[in-house]
Amino acid sequence: MITITFPDGAKKEFEAGVNALGIAKSISEGLARKVIAAKVNGEVWDATRPINNDAELFLLTWADADGKKTFWHSSAHLMAEAVEAAYPGVKFWVGPALDTGGFYYDMDLGDRKLSEEDLAALEKKMNELAKANNVYTRKEISKSDAIQYFSEKGDEYKLDLLNNLNDGEITFYNQGNFTDLCRGPHIPATGIIKAVKLTSVAGAYWKGDEKNKMLTRVYGISFPNQKELDEHLAMLEEAKKRDHRKLGKELGIFTMDDMVGQGLPLWLPNGTVIIEELEKLAKETEEDAGYKRVVTPHIAKESMYVTSGHLPYYADSMYPPMELDGEKYYLKAMNCPHHHKIFDAEPKSYRDLPYRIAEYGTCYRYEQSGELFGLMRVRCLHMNDAHIYCTKEQFADEFRAVNEMYLKYFKIFGIDKYIMRLSLHDPEKLGQKYINEPELWLETEALVRDVLIESNIPYVEVKGEGAFYGPKIDVQIWSAIGREFTLATNQVDFAQGRRFNLSFTNQHNEPEVPLIIHRAPLGTHERFIGFLLEHYAGKFPTWLAPVQVKVLPISDKYLPYAKEVEQQLKKARVRAEIDDRNEKIGKKIRDTELHKVPYMLIVGEKEMTEQLVSVRRQGKGDAGTVTTDEFLNGLLKEIEEKADH
Repeated sequence: MITITFPDGAKKEFEAGVNALGIAKSISEGLARKVIAAKVNGEVWDATRPINNDAELFLLTWADADGKKTFWHSSAHLMAEAVEAAYPGVKFWVGPALDTGGFYYDMDLGDRKLSEEDLAALEKKMNELAKANNVYTRKEISKSDAIQYFSEKGDEYKLDLLNNLNDGEITFYNQGNFTDLCRGPHIPATGIIKAVKLTSVAGAYWKGDEKNKMLTRVYGISFPNQKELDEHLAMLEEAKKRDHRKLGKELGIFTMDDMVGQGLPLWLPNGTVIIEELEKLAKETEEDAGYKRVVTPHIAKESMYVTSGHLPYYADSMYPPMELDGEKYYLKAMNCPHHHKIFDAEPKSYRDLPYRIAEYGTCYRYEQSGELFGLMRVRCLHMNDAHIYCTKEQFADEFRAVNEMYLKYFKIFGIDKYIMRLSLHDPEKLGQKYINEPELWLETEALVRDVLIESNIPYVEVKGEGAFYGPKIDVQIWSAIGREFTLATNQVDFAQGRRFNLSFTNQHNEPEVPLIIHRAPLGTHERFIGFLLEHYAGKFPTWLAPVQVKVLPISDKYLPYAKEVEQQLKKARVRAEIDDRNEKIGKKIRDTELHKVPYMLIVGEKEMTEQLVSVRRQGKGDAGTVTTDEFLNGLLKEIEEKADH
């Protein structure tokens, strides 16, 4: 007999070899119908996989994030089976579930092409295979047998994956007529998949390397019922309207140019206004919080990044070095080493701590071309970065203050849903992916966890996602239509201080190494503006709008008065423009609405004679007639308060 411990602490004995689905059935048939996977001692397993030893068990359903990922990964295998039936000889690379929802599979179709029109036929085949209710079966296999299997198929992609696997780590999964190398887990059977939509076809370089062959990537989404799929597709339609790339072009926010280079956005005047307003907000907020501003170069010598440890850990994400006078220089991929040298420039005592320095620093990261995506994944980024050097006793207050800064920003931008993801180290990768200081890892992770609990901030823990020098918080936010974004990080660093020989004189007149907090509450201009474009659907609140007021004369006769109104607004530092085109007023209003300008001031005979303006609010229509001073007073108050729509 084995003992199974449930999340509430209850324990129950079962025969060895029982599986999670059987345990669920022992509780109730209704529960068993909902279970699609399980966590066994913290690891996600097939619900049908035998449990042979005492274990902690958490039953996973569609309501759980890990349940959804298992469902979507299983759907990727179902899609692969449908593709293989339609395109014999196809070879598959990887088919993961996506954190943002859904799945994809990369495949080599040889000389054949797969178009958007082919997706409907594949969906039909997937639904047919799902109804067959074929069981997903897991089989452990030796490396030699796996190599033989894929050698006979001539599948260089799976053979490449096997290079990094050893006996005891290799499993095959089968459902129906499809078998694949996969570590799982999977749902019990295909019949659980009730609704499928293949959403797009794209190209993807093998391993994300543009030097390798271009594979075909098919994206899809699936659900346990049609209603949820319909709701999801409706959300996708709304998301298309809010696509930051589309809105960025329509509103003149940014552009990309091949002559400049991939992933290197050019900010147009309207986008630059938004950047400057965000930077102004950050500077004011940080000044109030006791930060001092600094500026650092865009390049640095190789030795600094060796000292920091970013080389070799981070080399693949950095631009290659430039060699000058026998020295190697790298484009700056992160601000922290520069900031450490600023801390070290002058002696510090405990009276100088906490020492907070901030910079909107420009960094360059060589993201693979296949991973570039509008403003969300770029190669040049402007980071709302800062570093706090403090004592261990000051850490909790400083870390808490950073989190409170996040909450302040959330309120300003109308972000109602968020969660902090506490990213921890993986003990098995100490000395490889992480600094080999096991005691410091546990201590600093506990410090961060305690602050989150005391502050009553919603958070989840994720193993193996920490920075190489310490635990971090990844801030996950949701836009107005429910799309999830990673905004920024708040990181703890117990290693860099020693690497750079940083110290302060403590109260006992002894040198002590400071703890370091890396934080960037607004992330980068690029990612955050991309998020805001989608969050607001381009309808920025007045304080952030590139053009805040458009003055619309009914005809050229009223142009002189329109210019007087414009000058009065500009004198008050309002971003105002005149639409002086020889067009009818109806067209001017429609065009201003399309450009999502918050306010229109219409001036004609009555307005000019009585020194008034007729006010229209974006999306809300006529707001009455007032004097320019009255309008301006209300507008300036709205801007100062950073009022939402």
